[in-house]
Amino acid sequence: MPAPILITVFEDNDSLRASLLNLLELSGEFVVVNQYSNAENAVEAIKNDKPDVVLMDIDMPGTTGVEAVKKIRVLDSTTQIIMLTVFDDNVHVLNAMAAGANGYLLKKYVSDKLIDSIHEVLSGGAPMSPSVARMIISSMHQQAPANAYHLTAREKETLQLLAQGNSFKMIGAELDISIDTVRTHIKRIYEKLQVRSQIEAVSKAINEKLV
Repeated sequence: MPAPILITVFEDNDSLRASLLNLLELSGEFVVVNQYSNAENAVEAIKNDKPDVVLMDIDMPGTTGVEAVKKIRVLDSTTQIIMLTVFDDNVHVLNAMAAGANGYLLKKYVSDKLIDSIHEVLSGGAPMSPSVARMIISSMHQQAPANAYHLTAREKETLQLLAQGNSFKMIGAELDISIDTVRTHIKRIYEKLQVRSQIEAVSKAINEKLV
């Protein structure tokens, strides 16, 4: 029997937090290690809880979700973080992804998409609501700079698909190439962008509008 997936929840709305816990527990796949109504001690909480996935409300009193993610990422680059929010504007989305979030899910889609999003983020994807994905791609296309990193056309396509939250397998299917070829493209992208992970690559692509 596989080990349960450990979840830590940060959400200041009591009723929504209760709904999240109920949804997770009913699935039978997850164990909520802890729940918090604010992110003031987020770093210490992650150290103690050791979750596989963090569900982080973006807009909390005091320390915001984005600020909490930045602090967590200083010490922890592996825990998967999905932002939960009512916001779907460019500023919140891009700030959250640049801070190191792995996914971005609008609260209105939580009941339908949360379980799949957790599985997706654990398998290397970057789950996000369709409107958010479109917004990120639109932002990346605006004021695109000269190709200072000398990415090839195929590498740019791969990076764009990666930024949309596609897994390596999905990228391979979309581009009609093998997973090994996808890995080769991504390795070269990392080298050219001077990054070490998918999070860093996507953040850099968003911040510098590379695609």
